[in-house]
Amino acid sequence: MLIFGPMKKVYFDNAATTQLRSEVIHCISEVLRTEYGNPSSTHSYGRSSKSLLENARKEIAGHLNVSASEIIFTSGGTEADNLILNSCVRDLGVTRIISSKIEHHAVLYTINELQKSHGIQIDFVDLDEFGHVDYGHLESLVRDTTQKTLVSLMHVNNEVGCILDIDRVAKLCKANNALFHSDTVQSVGHYKLDFSEIPIDFACVAAHKFHGPKGAGFAFVRKSSGLQPLIFGGEQERGLRAGTEAVYAIAGMAEALKISYQNLDKEKAYISSIKSYFKDEISKAIPGVKFNASCGDLEKSTYTVLNICLPMPPEKALMLLFQLDLNGIACSRGSACQSGSSKGSHVLSEILSEEDLQKPSIRFSFSIFNTKEEVDYVVEFLKDFIEK
Repeated sequence: MLIFGPMKKVYFDNAATTQLRSEVIHCISEVLRTEYGNPSSTHSYGRSSKSLLENARKEIAGHLNVSASEIIFTSGGTEADNLILNSCVRDLGVTRIISSKIEHHAVLYTINELQKSHGIQIDFVDLDEFGHVDYGHLESLVRDTTQKTLVSLMHVNNEVGCILDIDRVAKLCKANNALFHSDTVQSVGHYKLDFSEIPIDFACVAAHKFHGPKGAGFAFVRKSSGLQPLIFGGEQERGLRAGTEAVYAIAGMAEALKISYQNLDKEKAYISSIKSYFKDEISKAIPGVKFNASCGDLEKSTYTVLNICLPMPPEKALMLLFQLDLNGIACSRGSACQSGSSKGSHVLSEILSEEDLQKPSIRFSFSIFNTKEEVDYVVEFLKDFIEK
């Protein structure tokens, strides 16, 4: 058993989920202790929970500069994606969806099912070698107005960190009478988004990506869109999402988002410095390391993700993730939703050469809780592993 030096615990898998802030833990604990009424009940306990719920909705809406009625609480990003995509086809008359082959599976699997069940047409936009959308090709696709069209493209890619020009795409869709949905799970809480200026129709968010609780998220649904519910059984969430709301988790999500935006510039600068340091140190320690897509370019990728391709033979690569975990290092070879799968990354399959696909690619993702000392430990371990 190879244990490298003294055992440490390093968490570099923040694109999968993040550590709760202490303020969020306190907020959730207080709500669990004091606000146990059902927000749909009319007595004082219920009204108190309802007030807390609606204040959280109003606060969250304020960060995106939208109406509180346009925020629909869900269990997370996947449910929000499913609500939006299914209702667009079932209720809004969408017969064609334009997307990309590197979307999250919450989108790809859903549109594949919609193709099977409703016969919708799926068109995939071309990508360049770095995973960025070919805007010229997207424009040519959107200009075909013979069918009611929905464009579904994520703002920040969860595996390689590519950033979509969300404003450009939203305006292109608006000009061509197409609906626009974006998975903003990796960007809300990390980037300021003003949906009063960006003419987007739908977006989805998950609290646990910005130091909030798992099991809480929301869909942004533009007012008067005509969207209909996916889950039935009650009138909660303006009738769009039946089921008693998880008040404590929603309050924690609002608190986490508030703190993220209060400290955005300072925390972005700090996390960017961690990513930059990791890039520099691993480049020096391991000649031949590659940075997948454009994640090595701090201007063209998100500041939270670094996806690297390591120069090592496939037979040795089989033990890499196991040895990383054995040495206390948490990272990922793809999204958390597929890490337990034997399949390779569908994102990297679209953008890497056959030669590089045979080498191990690892995603490291960072937060305010990481340090340069942790980077040193990981880089030294990787260097030692490759050289042995």
